[in-house]
Amino acid sequence: MSTAAQTPLHGQPDLQAALHGRRFDAVVIGGSAGGVDAMAALLPVLPVGWTLPVFCILHVPADRDSRLAELFNDRLPLPVREAVDKETIVPGTVYFAGSGYHLSVENDFTFSLSCEPPVHFARPAIDVLMESAAEAYGAGLAGILLTGANQDGADGMAHIRACGGFTVVQEPGSAQVPTMPLAAIHRHDPDLILPLAGIAALLPMLENVKS
Repeated sequence: MSTAAQTPLHGQPDLQAALHGRRFDAVVIGGSAGGVDAMAALLPVLPVGWTLPVFCILHVPADRDSRLAELFNDRLPLPVREAVDKETIVPGTVYFAGSGYHLSVENDFTFSLSCEPPVHFARPAIDVLMESAAEAYGAGLAGILLTGANQDGADGMAHIRACGGFTVVQEPGSAQVPTMPLAAIHRHDPDLILPLAGIAALLPMLENVKS
């Protein structure tokens, strides 16, 4: 069982203390089954003037176009777009992985798309995005893993932690489908295990510790 701080909202841990000494340059958020609803509860808390890039990935069927960027564009006060191959990452922008391709972050802070085999039956795969972002941003990356029905993201979160980054897993009891959070908790010891409301409280603080 993880020793990370766990939060029923009664007795929520001191989030400022958990972030003490941290500086973040980017955030990556992954989820699967139930993930659209979870992100709809989280992303609108991002304030006007937010400066970090946010990479969002949900399992999207390969045979249909993703409409996630379009869906969230009307809900957020920030630029929202689908990530494009070779595109330079822009601060203060929320990016969604599209369908049919793995999305990676390169060390020169551009995106790349690839048609490599699915990971955990998914393309785009959370592991691919998280592992590449961890290599690019190191200790400056915060990873958040939400509800989902398979083990995708467990290795990615472990890699973020191994590269010095900060990891947050949705508390399994608060997830629509707990399989993905449980797999991540069993794979590594996350910095925080929070219900969705706790993650919503934490997310705006990830930028504040940068100043």
